[in-house]
Amino acid sequence: MEKTDWQKWGLIGVGLLFFTIILLFPLLTVFYYALEQGIDLFIKSIQEEEAQAAIWLTVKVALIVLPINIFIGVVMAWTIAYFNFKGKSFLTALLDLPFSVSPVVVGLMFLLMFGIDSFFGQWLAAHQIRVIFALPGIVLATLFVTFPLIVKSLIPTMNAQGNSEEQAALILGANSWTLFRKITFPKIKWALIYGVILSNARAMGEFGAVSVVSGHIRGLTNTIPLYVEISYNEYQFVAAFACASLLALLAIFTLGLQNTLTWLQKRKFNRH
Repeated sequence: MEKTDWQKWGLIGVGLLFFTIILLFPLLTVFYYALEQGIDLFIKSIQEEEAQAAIWLTVKVALIVLPINIFIGVVMAWTIAYFNFKGKSFLTALLDLPFSVSPVVVGLMFLLMFGIDSFFGQWLAAHQIRVIFALPGIVLATLFVTFPLIVKSLIPTMNAQGNSEEQAALILGANSWTLFRKITFPKIKWALIYGVILSNARAMGEFGAVSVVSGHIRGLTNTIPLYVEISYNEYQFVAAFACASLLALLAIFTLGLQNTLTWLQKRKFNRH
């Protein structure tokens, strides 16, 4: 065997070892401890009232955040990809802000902005509107950390494909809705679906920002990640690992769906 082959297989071995120790083994550990005491206790743990409330709140937040992210993502990607204007580079750079700022800091920003001691917080309290330690605060924090995912999925596709077809449609008299539905959406649908998958996974798994603004009110403001932390700290290991396994399954499903979409895109490209 040649020297280059030894180097190649050595690097592959290091990569597989790293993958096994850092990713695969911890993932399998979660499922092992979740099912260690039997499937019946696993199911019972998920059916507990607090667990059900955490699951439902997580789903509710995702259902609220996703449509907003889709709308904002498409509008911002369209604006950045198809138009030239002053401040475009600055706006594009701002899309990386949620990735650069710690989620805990994000939660603290909203706490300082809408907390009871802030100007907005006092006005909201006077009108009996709760943002912090309630659903709106969780939604705002989740929106902040997830909205760039769809935009960043769409911009490269829209830049690569250009807007010549849209310009031709405008010349022929197409209105904005027809232009988007008939021309733009078919071109960006795979990138949009990809972004939606990433955004949904991040929304359901967000911990840091949500932890700060939620208040950890049992049965009311605890999402699945927060419920996992509380259960583990209270030595309710089966309940903690059972709900953690749901997030792990979501991650596996997201990864599988991403690879399926990539395969479908390549298959469609090869046909053309």
